Amino acid sequence: MENMDELLDMMITDESPSQISDKIKDMIYSKTASRVDNYRSSVGNTLFNGQPEEVSDDEVETSDGV
Repeated sequence: MENMDELLDMMITDESPSQISDKIKDMIYSKTASRVDNYRSSVGNTLFNGQPEEVSDDEVETSDGV
């Protein structure tokens, strides 16, 4: 939630559109990287052990809720 508050503050204080766009891209990249990290162990187990490990959407959710 902290990132969303920061993004809203940027919009309210009339930051440049490029800075706001960069912030949105950073938030999306962070969320995507978190999901990739969570699935990495499952894919590794499937590939090398043949036993898939279940990854629920709850585990994928980031701590900041983004």
